[in-house]
Amino acid sequence: MAAWLMSIPAPAAILLCLALMLLSGFLVTRITKLLRLPNVSGYIIAGMLIGPHILNLIPQPLVSGMEFVSDIALSFIAFGVGKFFKLSTIRSGRKRVVVITLFESLAAGVIIAVSMHYIFNMTWDFSMLLGAIATATAPASTLMTIRQYHARGEFVDTLLQIVAFDDVVCLFIFSIISAVIRANFDGRFTVSDVLLPVLYNIIAVIIGFLCGFVLSKLLNERRSQDNRLILVIAFLLGLSGLCAIFNISPLLSCMIFGAAYVNLTEDARLYRQLDGFTPPIMSMFFIISGMNLNVSALAAFGIVGISYFFIRIIGKYVGSFCGCVLTKTSSKTRMFLGLALVPQAGVSIGLAFLGQRMLPPDIGSLLLTIILSSSVLYELIGPACAKAALVFSGSIPDPSTKPSGPGLSEIVDVSPSEDFNDHPS
Repeated sequence: MAAWLMSIPAPAAILLCLALMLLSGFLVTRITKLLRLPNVSGYIIAGMLIGPHILNLIPQPLVSGMEFVSDIALSFIAFGVGKFFKLSTIRSGRKRVVVITLFESLAAGVIIAVSMHYIFNMTWDFSMLLGAIATATAPASTLMTIRQYHARGEFVDTLLQIVAFDDVVCLFIFSIISAVIRANFDGRFTVSDVLLPVLYNIIAVIIGFLCGFVLSKLLNERRSQDNRLILVIAFLLGLSGLCAIFNISPLLSCMIFGAAYVNLTEDARLYRQLDGFTPPIMSMFFIISGMNLNVSALAAFGIVGISYFFIRIIGKYVGSFCGCVLTKTSSKTRMFLGLALVPQAGVSIGLAFLGQRMLPPDIGSLLLTIILSSSVLYELIGPACAKAALVFSGSIPDPSTKPSGPGLSEIVDVSPSEDFNDHPS
């Protein structure tokens, strides 16, 4: 089939590939649902099966031509994360959340980088890039679990803020380290090599805020539902395109875009409306991720991937525990917050694609393989760990009682919804 796809006109080949991707994702998730696995794992497995490394139903040239889907998906993810940055709900615990986030993210990154270099003799470029990606936490799996079990309380409010700030820290660290790596490949290192990507990200943040301001003025009460959706998608695609020009991730600018809009309007309805549009995009994103997973490389470097999996969990738990001790956070939050920070998928996969382009082909393939294979494992145990943390922290309420008061979890609408992770059909 791969040879036939390459022989037909490109537009027809791409359309057939997209159809095959969506259909395969749907079919495989029918199986993973029976095994009580998250849909993300099903999508990655579907991509592995139809990709060039197993059945080769979709050839590598066509897979490589779909990299833009990652940027689009990440822009939607980031915009959704931005809604957690409501200033009215994070001011009181801002210092505490920032300290805990810095500890849990940097601890995981440093431990991963040092371990990869000294235990597995990886280069510092590879080790630091892997460490930067390790700082990220996937909010989708955690949020899905909070929605499913109607979790509320101080623990949930703290957790939601941390997973949002977490990706901000990850993006800044990744930008700095990627600049250092590019400088090493060029054979020179100047201050501008580090400052220029940071400057680009600062400009992207400013543009993201301006987009939020403009959108808040455009989406008035008279605007139809269709036009609301058209305008927000136009802004997200535009931001992604601008970021692609300067070879930076769209995550930070789109996150600020979402944060600016929710603070200027307090309009949660737009985010729910966008959630109804994103399932095909998100499924294609994870399926493409699976198609890029080199199974033979996974077998060859399995010990590295397994080590990364466990070392990052240790780093997240130790870092969050130390941050909670320093900020005198409650004992329940201190003990169980690290469990809820286990998932790692969307953001890390997108950054792994960016990192792959910076490294030599063989090393870049290893980086992507480690992140993709560990993401499957994280998505398998992540929801279970998040549920355990919510249960042990007392955040899952008794059905006979009501939450005592509104917190961040109520304001950002974590009530059950039919998103691409927990749709029943």
